[in-house]
Amino acid sequence: MRENREALQAPTFDGVGRSKKVKGRNFDMYVCGESDGFIVPAKRTNKVDAYALVAESAEERRPTKGNAPQAHLRRTQSRGCESQGLRRIRQAARRDRRRRFTALLHHITPALLRASYWELNRLAVPGMDGKTWAEYGKQLGVCIEELHERVQRGTYRAKPSRRAWIPKLGGQRPLGIAALEDKIVQQAVRRVLEEIFEVEFVGFSYGFRPGRSAHNALDALWVGVVKRRINWVLDCDIRGFFDAIDHEWLMKFIEHRVGDRRVLRLIGKWLRAGVSEEGQWSKTVVGTPQGSVISPFLANVYLHYVLDLWVTHWRKHCAQGDVIVVRYADDFVMGFQDRLEAERCLQELKERLGKFGLELHPEKTRLIEFGRFAAERRSKAGLGKPETFSFLGFTHYCGKTRKGAFTIKRQSMAKRMRAKLLEIKAQLKRQMHSTVAEMGAWLRSVVWGWLNYYAVPGNSVSLGRFRNEVGRIWFGVLRRRSQKFRRRRWQYMARLIRYWLPPARILHPYPNERLVVT
Repeated sequence: MRENREALQAPTFDGVGRSKKVKGRNFDMYVCGESDGFIVPAKRTNKVDAYALVAESAEERRPTKGNAPQAHLRRTQSRGCESQGLRRIRQAARRDRRRRFTALLHHITPALLRASYWELNRLAVPGMDGKTWAEYGKQLGVCIEELHERVQRGTYRAKPSRRAWIPKLGGQRPLGIAALEDKIVQQAVRRVLEEIFEVEFVGFSYGFRPGRSAHNALDALWVGVVKRRINWVLDCDIRGFFDAIDHEWLMKFIEHRVGDRRVLRLIGKWLRAGVSEEGQWSKTVVGTPQGSVISPFLANVYLHYVLDLWVTHWRKHCAQGDVIVVRYADDFVMGFQDRLEAERCLQELKERLGKFGLELHPEKTRLIEFGRFAAERRSKAGLGKPETFSFLGFTHYCGKTRKGAFTIKRQSMAKRMRAKLLEIKAQLKRQMHSTVAEMGAWLRSVVWGWLNYYAVPGNSVSLGRFRNEVGRIWFGVLRRRSQKFRRRRWQYMARLIRYWLPPARILHPYPNERLVVT
């Protein structure tokens, strides 16, 4: 409740120094009659993305006026602040971009390890050690002191990751579940190294970085295409990126700023720990396991030197027209003013990635005509409507505002919506004989989670369709559970939906209100 009030009161900036309030509301549900599952809603504030990002020079954005300097002191669940040593590391990294830090391991303190423990997912599946978050916390003080001593003495040994498979669109994604102590140490090392490399990372990189989210990347893409002279969009995806990271190149990239051999040895241990699947251990020569705490950070370091710096140089020294770039992890989108430049960049990009063992996915990488004049040009050529592309769960297509101006419209990807609805249907069948109140409470959390991500301006129709489909699936499951519910009419179900499922409304502001690209 307090967090929601704070989010409501936090101002955002529109790029010219004026602070604005972001409004939102939510509902707390209280059961009044469990037999029918109805409740009385009590209004409360809703969590809203309320923040102001300082523009980075690499993205060619002007700094926002009136932004207060942000102290890099993150609060932990113990209500204490981080060590000032991490802040000094960032200040030193910013003062000297060529400095190599040769003494970092002493920053891995018991306090940092304890804070890292509290930041982990408490419901995560245990790794090879079989320890859960709750079991480890029963003797947290003793365990942290013993772990810290092993890390400082150099006797710490990384355990293999346990292989698990999760469904994704078109197949399965392999995950590597690390042991709990490995997660704690990885989280602590990542916190230290982030203070160094966050100064290095460029502005158009948004994935797995503190203070940045997928919505920031979506805002940057929207504003970039609308405000710049973009006529062609290159939608890129790196094939099997996490499984193709070259260990030797990765260590060389990290050594650009890190000279502490003990920290480098820790990273090497995690890369060489291997993967265990069904009791069979396999050595990892390339790649880093998806699902480990430090893998997203290592992926950002790798792509920073392989892709980001190269794209920045190409945009400044080779491009003649406007070029925009937005990257989130291994998915990135580039916009070009001229088609010949887009084709030349694509060819050179393939050669650049090939030098470091990476490859663009041939089916997911496309160059399409997209932008302000795409519809007019394709209509004259008899080619139909402009093509669409997908990025971060949204399908982007050309549209117009009510006043006839060009805009980018976004709607939830149909494949992801269908997959989510099938997942909800399967879970409801397993909960068929739960009370209506229990089913409604679970569905409410699911729909809220969907809305918190997909409730962007222009996506109202898709949100309403998703909510209606959830209600229809729920009604079908209830009618199958007993003769009593089979005799119920849709009016009864409409009342259940109205009380239990949140309304499909927009929760996010317009992109140009959160991010302005000049």
